[in-house]
Amino acid sequence: MKKVLQFVLKLMARLVLVRYHPEVIGITGSVGKTSTKEAVYAVLKNKFNIRRSLKNYNNELGLPLTILGVDSPGKSVFGWLRVLWHFIKLLVIKDKDYPSVLILEMGIDRPGDMKYLMSIIKPKIGLVTGIGSAHLEFFDKPENIQREKRILVTGLARDSLAVLNYDNELTREMAGAVICQVLTYGLTAGADIMAQEINFNFRSLKSTEDLLGVSFKLNYRGAIVPVFLPHVIGYPPIYAALAAAAVALHYSINLVEIAQALGDFRLPPGRLNLISGRKNTKIIDDTYNSSPDSCLAALSILAEVKVPQGCKIAVLGDMLELGSASDDGHRQVGQKAAESVDVLVAVGAQGKLIGAEAEARGLKEVIYRNNSLEAAQSILDIISEGDLILVKGSQGARMEKVVKVLMAEPEKAQELLVRQDNKWQ
Repeated sequence: MKKVLQFVLKLMARLVLVRYHPEVIGITGSVGKTSTKEAVYAVLKNKFNIRRSLKNYNNELGLPLTILGVDSPGKSVFGWLRVLWHFIKLLVIKDKDYPSVLILEMGIDRPGDMKYLMSIIKPKIGLVTGIGSAHLEFFDKPENIQREKRILVTGLARDSLAVLNYDNELTREMAGAVICQVLTYGLTAGADIMAQEINFNFRSLKSTEDLLGVSFKLNYRGAIVPVFLPHVIGYPPIYAALAAAAVALHYSINLVEIAQALGDFRLPPGRLNLISGRKNTKIIDDTYNSSPDSCLAALSILAEVKVPQGCKIAVLGDMLELGSASDDGHRQVGQKAAESVDVLVAVGAQGKLIGAEAEARGLKEVIYRNNSLEAAQSILDIISEGDLILVKGSQGARMEKVVKVLMAEPEKAQELLVRQDNKWQ
């Protein structure tokens, strides 16, 4: 039945694309797809009629639903009939408000996924955020993930644009396999679009209450503008902003306008968001998902923070779907945690590997909990005023439950946290 539904949605999406001819921006990568999607939306929304991927709709079912502009009805037969009726209306009566630009996340779990998604859309811009160890369960090694995700940019026409993360070697290598224009972005020399003089404005602050914002200078081949991102924290949002700048330049938006538009850039719930915590603490909520790459990046942020009072605490849960790379990935995170935090709470069966490696590397305070519920029940005994707390783990680890207990205003959980709908609850 799923195969039939998949085929029907594919047909619907292709017919709608033929009817309306929107330009498609396809975004893939092991980490940072959603953050990059939001940054691209921020820089283009005032110039075009835009639609971005709904929720986390980035697979063989979700991508067509975004093109159609409808939520998934789940198992509701009447809901799917409404989707069919919406599709018929789109074809019969031209919708003047249909987007001229679609920003689509393209997620892959297994070999063949990208080829299937590319059979639905023909992107004008293909953007790869980086290749890492997420989803290794079905790919064995990162090079196989690279081969799969590379299909996005090798399928681009000559008049298209490939946007590639220069700092990620497996992504940078894709530049040699495309026939279209390439723009690279990153923090290292050689990238077409670079971030320089990065400053987290909390480095010299007196209180974690003011822990907010990132500023840097955006350098595009020698042309420089200052950028301030007031709502985000860490390096991943910087990468997202640089990628968005590359897309905006393709649409002839100037650097000053790009910098101004990025001021509205916000991350979705569960992705490096800052939340006020109980006992006058501050929480870095990165609970949407986790992989070794994204967890190492989050810990790097903690390593740079100078907390004026209190401790740096990481509450880290299992990282799932890593296949044969699981043990090594968890140990890498444990090593980084030992360098970055004062206290580690290791959650889950695989989380124990994080804790064991951190202890082996000399971290004195390591606490083990079997799951997020146990961690949530005991976390208030661990924290104290002025602490900065990173909470992160894969979706299956449900680490948002820890944040809900820690946050100063739990009544805002529906607004601020991931997985708060009835399905997840």
